[in-house]
Amino acid sequence: MRLKDKVALVTGSSRGIGKAIALTLAREGADIIVNYLTRKNDAENVAKEIEALGRRALVVKADVSNKEEVFKMVDEVIKNFGKIDILVNNAAYLGKTTEPLNCTLEEWENFFKVDLVGTYFCIQAVAPVMISQRYGKIINISSTAGLGSRTASSVAYEAVKAGVILLTKRFAYELGQYNINVNCVAPGMTRTESVSSVGFTPDDVQRISQSRALRRIAEPHEIANVVL
Repeated sequence: MRLKDKVALVTGSSRGIGKAIALTLAREGADIIVNYLTRKNDAENVAKEIEALGRRALVVKADVSNKEEVFKMVDEVIKNFGKIDILVNNAAYLGKTTEPLNCTLEEWENFFKVDLVGTYFCIQAVAPVMISQRYGKIINISSTAGLGSRTASSVAYEAVKAGVILLTKRFAYELGQYNINVNCVAPGMTRTESVSSVGFTPDDVQRISQSRALRRIAEPHEIANVVL
């Protein structure tokens, strides 16, 4: 097992890509903190799957866009596990599909607060723990939208995910001296329930699939394997 006895905090891990990441890390020996905001039952079910793999799991509700809640979550993790080896910043805001010129201020603020500021708050809270350990792995989940894929549901989403990539580069430089690696994974469209919830139709998915080298969209476990 590559991650035997490591402790991993995965934000937004009650479903979709986050769930796949949590389970993949658990299969490799890590104990997992399952973070959620609204889907308590889903998070608890993920925790049960992790425990069935012989690993420990802790379910923590926290809004990553709320600094106080993030720091409280990290304190709870330290109280229960004594360390954090891995942080996966996966939590994201699911906005509706909008034309570039019709993106509202509310959409901009929600994407910014959750995807970008939320990622920053989690790094801000966890980095001191990792610095004291002289060890850590931070993986930020961005998107091909942040690279200019032009298939994203929102221009705000594209801009914010580009920001996550730049945030990753800055902290890779800042934290490298403490033996902390900071990397970014930028998935394309992935087969989760969020695809339809943000407004993509089956025809949209088919069209985007045909633009991919494999002529299909990604599966959650494939993204999880890249994180691993």
